[in-house]
Amino acid sequence: MEKIHIDKHATNAVEAYLEYRRIVGEDDRGRMFSEDEYKKYKETVVPRRIRNRLYVSFGIPGQIDCILVGPVTPCFCTHRYKQHCTDFEELPKERPILLPCRVKGCHCVSYEYVHINGSKPVRCQCKHTTSEHTEVTGHLCKKCTQCTGYRSPFTCGCGQPGYSHVTVVETREERMTRGHPVGRAVPYAAMGGLTGFSSLAEGYQRLDPSGIGNAYEQHTQYQ
Repeated sequence: MEKIHIDKHATNAVEAYLEYRRIVGEDDRGRMFSEDEYKKYKETVVPRRIRNRLYVSFGIPGQIDCILVGPVTPCFCTHRYKQHCTDFEELPKERPILLPCRVKGCHCVSYEYVHINGSKPVRCQCKHTTSEHTEVTGHLCKKCTQCTGYRSPFTCGCGQPGYSHVTVVETREERMTRGHPVGRAVPYAAMGGLTGFSSLAEGYQRLDPSGIGNAYEQHTQYQ
């Protein structure tokens, strides 16, 4: 078997690109920033991102977070979380906080998680797929008239039906008030609810502090 050797310079270049992609996300719109643009971006956007980070989760109000949303977690509109508006100069005062999709032509007004079965979203009780429902609020079916809006009959790992779950977008302070972890201050784009490796597991499997955590401990550790 032939071995591929990568010198240190190439390795550093790959690591630098991956770091760039994690920080910039979709903000360069497919054209990499110049060194000066990248420097300015980090000086202006990153501090604001850390200060105004929003946490996104999916679960039943008052109970565990069944899903913690990350950069590539799909929305009902089929686009990823990182393709939605996730950075704000000032935190919105209105509730719920809306995270509209930034993909041209998409009418999604805010990120909304939907249960996945394998690699595909769960069908509505009317038997039609999410793509056969409108992405706007209400998610009316485009294929039948008896459907009053997407409603998943799927039973989550927590034991509750899919339609009992909601997508929650909250600030650091709001999340700490709920007694859930906020993690370290990181410069990366569209982190959503991810605060560690365990965040990738579903809520009922997350039997460590990443599932609930101690609000006071998290606050004193990372402030």
